[in-house]
Amino acid sequence: PKLMEAIAEVGMDNCGTLPDFGNWCIKRKAGAKWGECEETYPDKYEGIERLMPAAKAVSAKSYDFDDKGNETSIDYTRMLQIVKDAGYSGFIGVEYEGNRLSEEEGLLATKNLLISAAQKVN
Repeated sequence: PKLMEAIAEVGMDNCGTLPDFGNWCIKRKAGAKWGECEETYPDKYEGIERLMPAAKAVSAKSYDFDDKGNETSIDYTRMLQIVKDAGYSGFIGVEYEGNRLSEEEGLLATKNLLISAAQKVN
């Protein structure tokens, strides 16, 4: 993608990506900076794979959880396997952008899911 080409052209160690498990909007409605998404990247897992070679950090975003504590729209085990397979060993930030839980509860649920998913990664 163009982003990876630009990073390669810059050629500096401190220039890279911040792959985000839940940030795949590529076009917002009416050109808005924030708000409803009109077009999303077609495959978030393939997108993470493409961004990981230049990752300086990773963001584990969540929106909602099922009754078993799994994120309802993102396979965290699959995401973490991609992150591990890329050789990444840095920090993973935790974000919660849902409405059902409080911010604190959502962040803790995301953290707990990361820990659980990490135990399933090969």
